[in-house]
Amino acid sequence: MSENKLLELFTDDISTATQLLELIDSEFQALGDRDLHLLQDILNKKIPLLALLDQHGKERSQLLISLNCTPDRAGLHVLAQGLSQGQHLVEQGDELNSLLERCQAANLRNGRLIRSSRASTRSMIGILRGNDTPSLYDSRGGAARIGQQRPLSQA
Repeated sequence: MSENKLLELFTDDISTATQLLELIDSEFQALGDRDLHLLQDILNKKIPLLALLDQHGKERSQLLISLNCTPDRAGLHVLAQGLSQGQHLVEQGDELNSLLERCQAANLRNGRLIRSSRASTRSMIGILRGNDTPSLYDSRGGAARIGQQRPLSQA
């Protein structure tokens, strides 16, 4: 019974993680396009997928613990040794792990893009407000700051 439940959880989560990876890739494109409506739609789709992955992860851990195995890859290997579909179970676990790692890497990529866009926007707003004056070069090629800042209306 536990073997079938674990396989079912892995199969469901592989499908869910695949959908999540597609959404994260779509999110990257929407971030580049600065499409806020699409970003909100993607976020609304990502939240239930993440909740489902979390719930199934907890179920798998509890199931492995109840079978006196550690809730990690080593525990899955120990359990798989005594099961008829043990090799398939381990392969499914490895596939899910690989998908989740790809999701994490893509999410980190999106985070870098968000931070870069935020810093660029903050800098542009500072220039428009007159708080940040762009650096210019002096006659010797060194960076010089403009001594007097003018409001945008007088630029």
